[in-house]
Amino acid sequence: MNSFINESNFLKGNNAEDLASKFGTPLYVYSEEILRNRMHNVSQVITKYPYTANYSVKANTNINILKLAIEENINCDAMSVGEMTLLLKAGMPEERIFFVPNNVSEDEIEFAIHNGIMTSLDSLCQLERYGEVCERLGLNEDDNARRCAVRINPGVGAGHHEKVVTGGKKTKFGISESDIDKIFEITKKYNLKIAGINQHIGSLFMEPTPYLEAVKNILRISERFGKLDFIDFGGGYGIPYHKLDDEKDFPMEDFKAKLEVILDEFVEKVGYVPLFKSEPGRYCVAEGSFILSRVHAIKENNGIHFAGCDCGMNVLVRPSMYDSWHDIEVIRDGKIVNRENLKTLTVCGNICESGDLLAKDRELPEIKKDDLLAILDTGAYGWSMCSTYNSRPRPAEVMICKDGSVKEIRRRETIEDLMRLF
Repeated sequence: MNSFINESNFLKGNNAEDLASKFGTPLYVYSEEILRNRMHNVSQVITKYPYTANYSVKANTNINILKLAIEENINCDAMSVGEMTLLLKAGMPEERIFFVPNNVSEDEIEFAIHNGIMTSLDSLCQLERYGEVCERLGLNEDDNARRCAVRINPGVGAGHHEKVVTGGKKTKFGISESDIDKIFEITKKYNLKIAGINQHIGSLFMEPTPYLEAVKNILRISERFGKLDFIDFGGGYGIPYHKLDDEKDFPMEDFKAKLEVILDEFVEKVGYVPLFKSEPGRYCVAEGSFILSRVHAIKENNGIHFAGCDCGMNVLVRPSMYDSWHDIEVIRDGKIVNRENLKTLTVCGNICESGDLLAKDRELPEIKKDDLLAILDTGAYGWSMCSTYNSRPRPAEVMICKDGSVKEIRRRETIEDLMRLF
C-alpha cells in the first residue's frame, strides 16, 4: 500500500497543510467514517445470540467519540470514576456501562453503585470490599446493587508485548480459577449475586486461535457459577500496524464463524442462553486517527540520519513504552510523498529523553525540514496516554466528518492551562 490516507479517503478533500496551519502541530486527526465503520463491525461479532460489544473507553475517551459509540449501539467499559463520568456526560445510559476496575477505593465502588452501574471485581479482596460497601450503605438483601460480576484470570494470555498481556499466570489481573470457591464464600457472607463473569487475555492479537481457546475456557469455567446473566469474553482484536507493507486485517469473518460454533456447543450443553459480551478497544478507534507532526530538524550523528519532529513521547508514548510500530507517511506541500527511493531514517521527537523515538532505522521517503509526518493508527492509546512532560501542552484533536467538514473536538492546551493548578 502506497498511502493509507489516500486509499481510505481519510481527509475527504481536506488539505493536511491547511489543517496544520489552522490547528497547529502536533495534531490528532480523526475520521468519523472509519470510527463508525469499525464500531459497527464489532457490534456484529455475534448475531445468532444476545450480544453486546463493550467499547473499552480507556483506548480513547474523547466525549465526541463516546457519542459515536452510543449512536452505533455499542456499550462501554469504564476503568475509573473519570471514565464513568465522561460516559454519563456523553449520554450513555447507566445500564450500558460496565465498570471493570482494578485495585480501587470504596469511593469509586460507591460511585458505581449510586449510579446504577454494574461492577466487575478483580480480586477476592475487591469483592469483599464491594460487599462491605453494600453493608455500609444499608442496601436491602434484594437490592439490585448486590448484583455484581467477577473478573476471572483464564490462565492464558496473548498480545504483541508482555505489557499488554492481561491474562495468564504472571499478570496482576483477575481471580484465579482455583479461588472460585472463595468467591462463593464471600458472596454468601455479603448476600451478593454473581450476575456475570468476564475475562481479558491481552491486546493486539492478529491470530484468533488464542482468543477462541480463551472463550472455550471461560465458558467451561462459567458452568461452576450456574445460570449467569452474561458472560464477557474480553477484547483485544488487533489492527494491521504494518499496513503500508500490506499486513492483512484481523480475519474477522473467519473468527466470527468459528466463535459461533463454540457458542452453539455451549448453549446446547448448558440449556440456556446468557447475554454474550466482548470488550474491543483498539479495534474500534486505532485506525480512525493519525497524528500530523511538523519536521523541525534534519541531522546526522555518526552515520545515523535523524528527522526531528514535534511529536514527542508526551504526545504518543506507545513506541517508547511498548516498542510499538506506527507507519509514517510523509506529506510535502499538502501531498503524500510516494514511497520510492527509500532511505534509512530514525524519526524522533522533541522530548529530552534518549528513548523519544517514533521510528528507529525505518525505510522512509526522504524527509525534509518543514515536511509534515502523518503517524498512522494513533486513535487508540494515543491522546488518552498523553502527558505534559517537559511542560509541553497536550495537542488538539479534530474530526473529519462524513460530509467532509472539519470539527475541532478538543482544543489545544495552553501554557496558561498548565499554570492553573498551581
